[in-house]
Amino acid sequence: MTYLIDAWLDRPQPYLRILHRDSGQVCVQLEAQALADLQEQGDLDLASLTSNEPQSLKELLRTLFLYGYAQALRP
Repeated sequence: MTYLIDAWLDRPQPYLRILHRDSGQVCVQLEAQALADLQEQGDLDLASLTSNEPQSLKELLRTLFLYGYAQALRP
């Protein structure tokens, strides 16, 4: 499976989405507070979004998927 990272981080209301490349379906969407939480925890380094290293991007996607799904399970 191939995914695209759609990140608008320099806006008043930043967000990051992970899209399925073939269908365009949004798999994970993180808003400003979630992005801030991930940065505070050290799980999101904004510089890593510009990386061309496949292993680094794969680990970043894994972290974002896990965080997104954990947030969806919260009441």
